[in-house]
Amino acid sequence: MNDLPRTLHETTVAPVTRQTFDAVMVPTYAPTTMVPVRGLGLDVWDQTGKQYLDFTAGIAVTSLGHAHPAIVAALVQQAGQLWHLGNGYTNEPVLRLARALTEATFADRVFFCNSGAEANEAAFKLARKYAHEKSGPQRSRIVSCVNAFHGRTLFTVSVGGQPKYTEGFAPLPGGITHIPFNDIDAARAAAGDDVCAFVVEPVQGEGGVMPATAAYLQALRALCDETGALLIFDEVQCGVGRTGALYAYMNYGVVPDMLTTAKALGNGYPIGAMLTTSAIAAHFGPGAHGTTYGGNPLACAVALAVLETINTPAFLSRVNEAAALLRQTLNTIASDYPQVFSGVRGSGLMLGMVLADGWRGRAKEISKAAETEGLMVLIAGMDVLRFLPALTVSDIQIAQAGQLLRRALDQLAGA
Repeated sequence: MNDLPRTLHETTVAPVTRQTFDAVMVPTYAPTTMVPVRGLGLDVWDQTGKQYLDFTAGIAVTSLGHAHPAIVAALVQQAGQLWHLGNGYTNEPVLRLARALTEATFADRVFFCNSGAEANEAAFKLARKYAHEKSGPQRSRIVSCVNAFHGRTLFTVSVGGQPKYTEGFAPLPGGITHIPFNDIDAARAAAGDDVCAFVVEPVQGEGGVMPATAAYLQALRALCDETGALLIFDEVQCGVGRTGALYAYMNYGVVPDMLTTAKALGNGYPIGAMLTTSAIAAHFGPGAHGTTYGGNPLACAVALAVLETINTPAFLSRVNEAAALLRQTLNTIASDYPQVFSGVRGSGLMLGMVLADGWRGRAKEISKAAETEGLMVLIAGMDVLRFLPALTVSDIQIAQAGQLLRRALDQLAGA
């Protein structure tokens, strides 16, 4: 009798725990032991009622915090009107969002999808199609950076420069070259009349919270102008206010040909977008590319509310203030624990504490200790502790995060 299938009602009302993950989920992740059930702003509560301070923002996603009232209101209002249409139709929310993004950026045209990986997939496909139609099929090579991360599809993970993510998935797509990040000479050496695009993250996230130098991005822009290759900025993690500007390219004064965005754009509701110019977009005619859910009215209504909230001078000014305070707080901790940290790097509210030689490989250990103290933080590789709080973080919360991190470090030092 115990082998009889349960009804849907019996399955859904049965309690679920962290152990349920191991029983029913494909093991592509190894989540922490606590299970969050509720969030408000930067505060999160788990199944036991324990409270945490969230300095992860779901990996730079919930940049307005959990359950932000304006975003909740936009979702609820749209949910009562129109949920989804096939791509044989357009809708008002997607048109409003596209207009807002083109008015706020260099772009003339937007393609909507569901994630950063899909946005990059679209950008890479369009770059090749543009080059094929302008110069011929021999112009197809994409140049990316070592330690880059551009998504988990077979194409985007191959363009990303981290072999650990491609192991076991060969044969991989070809026509991709990886060069050291921030190395202008390597970029020039990689250029050629077979290159259709250079792609770069203005701030590498998964690669260790590494900002590009202004000279590097300026050199890439000049190189692309000289050779006819397209310049693609992957701003999936660093975009939508994270660096103190709506998009990081605005801080650098370097305008790409294409830009990809996702994560914070929906504050947790899945949406991604590829932004580009009219001349480039013209090479993606009807049928050239598509997605069922891209431009979904629910997602676009939420994203427009996010964009309208973040893209104001007052909001972005506050992000820069908070970023300066967080950097100062982390620098002080790094100075007080020189045996653990060698320094702090990053941009805006996208910061990483780099582990000293004696602590290399122990970033996960520190993040677990911080969680025990009630602070949620991330890692970027095994040698960098990563901080991505919601852009709404307060001075008090920054101070609290510093105190909790110190307690975690003291706990580890005494272990």
